[in-house]
Amino acid sequence: MDPGRYHRTRPRYPEAMVQAIVDASPGRDVLDVGSGTGIAARQFEAAGCRVLGVEVDPRMAEFARSIGLEVEVSRFEAWESAGRTFDAVIAGQTWHWVDPEAGAAKAAEVLRAGGRLALFWNMFQPSPEVADAFAAVYRRVMPDLPYRPWQAPVPDESSSFFTRPAEGIRATRAFTVPERLRFAWERSYTRDEWLDQLPTAGGHNRLPIEQLEALLTGTGAAIDALGGSFTMRYDAVVITAARTVSA
Repeated sequence: MDPGRYHRTRPRYPEAMVQAIVDASPGRDVLDVGSGTGIAARQFEAAGCRVLGVEVDPRMAEFARSIGLEVEVSRFEAWESAGRTFDAVIAGQTWHWVDPEAGAAKAAEVLRAGGRLALFWNMFQPSPEVADAFAAVYRRVMPDLPYRPWQAPVPDESSSFFTRPAEGIRATRAFTVPERLRFAWERSYTRDEWLDQLPTAGGHNRLPIEQLEALLTGTGAAIDALGGSFTMRYDAVVITAARTVSA
């Protein structure tokens, strides 16, 4: 993974979501779990927060430090807080890599009373036209995949993608009942912008180079057929709960 490309191309989060999390927290000290290159951290800093990142990938952490962020390298479950506490623990696009119970328990340890745990993901919501065009490319280039990219349903309220984090939070008995919030937003992409970010998403960087090049070529042609640009709709989905006074 190229940290520079990742930071340049990956989608940000809607400002309304960031502000809602900040407003629900008792203060401005934030711990960013799986902070990556600092995309979410930068947005929370812009909202007036002081952010410390915890990131398992040293390359991502090094990039984040190069743009002025404070980051410590560790798996969150094994991270040593050294007695530090926070008003919010956030995780953007990363909590599915964290053990849901151990992660929630660690968050409870480092959150002040009333502190906010907020886990969030950007979920693609493509138009049918875009989904069909992209799906055709993936079927042609990767016919042996056991699932169908751009045709599989987006995880809904009952999906384990969302229920497992909520169950992990409940298991600690240290939080209020988890809530789920959604923030709809959209972004327009040119052909080149979409192709620039494509290798950063969903394991694409691990594809054989010939297959990735075929995917890029086919996707570029699909976007050209759509007029050279398109609008991608997203839902930013948040699972959030507050640290209770006592476990």
